[in-house]
Amino acid sequence: MSAEVLKPDLCVIGAGAAGLTAAAGMAMLGRSVVLFEAGEMGGDCLNYGCVPSKALLAAAHAAHSVTAGARLGVTADPPRIDFRAVMDHVRSAIAAIEPADSQERFEGLGVRVIRESARFIDADTVQSESVTVKAKRFVISAGARPVLPPVEGLADLPYLTNETVWNLSALPRSLALLGAGPAGVELGQAFARLGSEVTLIEAKTALAGFEPEHRALVLDQLEADGVSLLEGAKALRAERENGTVVLTLEDGRRIAASHVLAAAGRAPRVDGLGLEAAGIAHDAKGIVCDDRLKTANRRVYAAGDIAGKGALTHLAGWHGSVIVRRLGYGLRAKHSQAAIPANVYTDPPLARIGMSEAEAREKYGDKVAVTSWSFAENDRAVAEGDTRGGVKLVLGKGGRVLGVHAAGARADDVVQYAATVIQSGGKASALTAPVLAYPTRAEAIKRAAGKRYESAVFGPFAKALAGLLASVR
Repeated sequence: MSAEVLKPDLCVIGAGAAGLTAAAGMAMLGRSVVLFEAGEMGGDCLNYGCVPSKALLAAAHAAHSVTAGARLGVTADPPRIDFRAVMDHVRSAIAAIEPADSQERFEGLGVRVIRESARFIDADTVQSESVTVKAKRFVISAGARPVLPPVEGLADLPYLTNETVWNLSALPRSLALLGAGPAGVELGQAFARLGSEVTLIEAKTALAGFEPEHRALVLDQLEADGVSLLEGAKALRAERENGTVVLTLEDGRRIAASHVLAAAGRAPRVDGLGLEAAGIAHDAKGIVCDDRLKTANRRVYAAGDIAGKGALTHLAGWHGSVIVRRLGYGLRAKHSQAAIPANVYTDPPLARIGMSEAEAREKYGDKVAVTSWSFAENDRAVAEGDTRGGVKLVLGKGGRVLGVHAAGARADDVVQYAATVIQSGGKASALTAPVLAYPTRAEAIKRAAGKRYESAVFGPFAKALAGLLASVR
């Protein structure tokens, strides 16, 4: 039975990006905060997601660069992979970032950190093993967990997820990945470049949600990396044969691998939170909440992956910021007020902000226009010998920027240039205004936007006006 009773201004369940942002912001405003976390501080991103996967990709891309330099006149011996050293690098990356999310830092901010599970016992009370909390407001940011796809027999065999793959001490000889979304594709390319034989099995479409021409660029590179991609392929059964796992697909094909990794999605961690006792509804996507992140219980907000509005770390951080703005400053902040980027950190990377062309045409029809610029026409890309991909702008009525998409080297950084314009509802003309450094890949966005106005700026009327001005000067 909980002996200690706490009555803070804010109680947060979950120390991922959303919970930490909300807790830190409110504590820095002098409000009393209690934070529950039974697992690792920093949540999925620091410990199992963004940080370790990008560290692994960095090693894989470094290995690839040893042989890819031939196009620039630089050759070298094939790389030698020390997988234990690679995993040491992954762990060192986590350790370097860890202090920013640590219990010590948050206690230094004045947050009461309790490393226990917590659940609601009524509409305004949360309880853990040692404490009972009656707070003015609550934030549920308990995150999500890996989902095991419905493959007969898989649960009875050794399998990996994005949480357990980091425990590997030896490079898999062969790896079958179930799911070719961003996480599956990133891990697939990483392990292939480090020397594993990789098969990606996707029941629907790989990298769905990204522009088809950009998606194709990444899939072509995966093929060049030796990855076998099976799209529209559903695994039905898994069994152990002669020391390997054999997956039987719906069409009868059999895929054998030394390791299987489930990367087919994640589900909100709603179990054990006592949501029913608090009058909080939830569904398959997560806790039901409005654009203010408020649940049916007026005291309770949901944030991050569990809020059912997207599973991205920067989105979770934005959710935490929305809550601080509302509770700390009384502002009318909403989930929908930010343009949320989505990236895939493969080589080449993919990036998008805003609507896809298909989404825009479904909503606005013939009012949608598209303009693009290839990296083959970008001087920096030419100088680097890597002209794959380019940028694509999706424009609405009056040239309003609805979406910005990119594929190619540093595409994930290039599109950030457009985030403010999309968020403010700006037009393509706003993308032509800044003076950008030369030579940079971001110039491709400016050039694509400039194409929207080319006929007006250099058309018959403009030529006539120029001629008139020349005659009087």
